[in-house]
Amino acid sequence: MIQITVLGRAQPAGSKRAFAIRRKSGKLGVSVVDDAERSRPWKDSVTAAAHEVLNGAEPLDGPLELHVDFYVARPAGHYGTGKNRSLVKASAPRFPATRPDASKLCRCIEDALTDAGVWRDDAQVVKQVVSKRYGHPERAEIRILRVEEQP
Repeated sequence: MIQITVLGRAQPAGSKRAFAIRRKSGKLGVSVVDDAERSRPWKDSVTAAAHEVLNGAEPLDGPLELHVDFYVARPAGHYGTGKNRSLVKASAPRFPATRPDASKLCRCIEDALTDAGVWRDDAQVVKQVVSKRYGHPERAEIRILRVEEQP
């Protein structure tokens, strides 16, 4: 099992945009870019944390499970005032059911782990368990497990 913790506010991968480009040879090509500006620093943080944990190990082979828990800070409005400023209001939601959605957050993690060489291709991920929770500090906790082959 590989465990990686990345501190900071997770960013979504965003949508992909593709456009045609003319090469010097005169042939047309296609360029694909990520639409989310803020995802690059977050993706770089995930890649760096993965490199540190992997320490030069070979990419994982075979089917894999990916478990990711995203922790985000509670808004100030979830807390009481005055002497109750450190207490969460009873009316505050238990989970952050707000944007960005968990699948886009996870897609950014998958792209970064591919870039870091954790696995050869994110198509190896056959099972994902992803959650968004409130917590401090903001972070992503990542676990990658090999799926045991069954006859």
